[in-house]
Amino acid sequence: MAKSETTYVDPTGVHVIAPNFKMRLSGVTSTIIQLVPVQNRLGQKVAVLGPGLPGHLPHLRYRDLWKLWKRPAGADHRVWHARRNIEMLPGIIMRDLLRMPLKLVFTSASQRKHSGWTRFLIRQMDAVIATSAKTSAYLEVPNTVVMHGIDCDKFRPAENKAEAKRACGLDPEKRYIGCFGRVRHQKGTDLFVDAMIALLPQHPGWAAIVAGRATPQHQAFEEELKSKVKAAGLADRILFVGEHKNIADWYRTLDLFIAPQRWEGFGLTPLEAMATGVPVVATDVGAFAELIVTSAGESPGHIIPKDDLPAMIAATQNMLEPHALPRAAAGAREHAQSLYRIETEVTRLGEVYTQVR
Repeated sequence: MAKSETTYVDPTGVHVIAPNFKMRLSGVTSTIIQLVPVQNRLGQKVAVLGPGLPGHLPHLRYRDLWKLWKRPAGADHRVWHARRNIEMLPGIIMRDLLRMPLKLVFTSASQRKHSGWTRFLIRQMDAVIATSAKTSAYLEVPNTVVMHGIDCDKFRPAENKAEAKRACGLDPEKRYIGCFGRVRHQKGTDLFVDAMIALLPQHPGWAAIVAGRATPQHQAFEEELKSKVKAAGLADRILFVGEHKNIADWYRTLDLFIAPQRWEGFGLTPLEAMATGVPVVATDVGAFAELIVTSAGESPGHIIPKDDLPAMIAATQNMLEPHALPRAAAGAREHAQSLYRIETEVTRLGEVYTQVR
């Protein structure tokens, strides 16, 4: 969006600042883009600061930051909600050196041991949020688990699946298994392709979709996968469709989703699939197990070990059995709606903001 179209707001009415100090689109950036409109709709008075964010979000100007010395209208403090090291540090400087009335909140999605510098920054926070129980276990300070939610209005089942397939240029007579996300080794795209090469010859009514972009350093990896598919004689049934902005429309074409990642910080794709009424086979990385399996043990899908091709083939084969898929599909949408609506995430965030204020 052009600069002239950016929505700028006065800090006086802002209670929460969501800084974003990286230009490159990432999971953190996407989180901010999805959350801020809902947060404002629910009255949390949030504005963003930094590059790489769409103009329709309420932005603060850097030149207006001096106004943060004044308390916001109707509150004693503002909340500075950081999600990276480079956003925690400026918050500490403004609160502790410049004495601005700020409370600092940090959200961590990392599932590895933090560096000494990161641990130091985290200790300076007024509140810490973990995006999953796995993430919480890596934190050395008290924290609150607030799992990401999904926009269940945007990600919803197709009213007419055949028409949804036609709209994306697909064969309405076929059933589709999807794998969406960046095409690279870390994301397990090769495992998905190998599983489809093993399974599709036994299931003539099915095809597969790989949707996502291969960045320049991973294009050779993608070309190797395409060559493998062609050699298997499945180029017309394992489709590489590239990156699409209307990804919710592509979910509506699917009957099964596979999340084959070898590593993931959180991972929203299983939620997006389930909200669309599509059951999931996912590896045990990120928050996938917590997202898919309920406390009662019910699940609209399967969790398998990471980097385990035989397990992926077996779990997918089980889901393709005539009795399994309809039952799992029926529960997927209800599962996402009842537990992981984005409004629930926003409400939990608001509770943390209230605690620090």
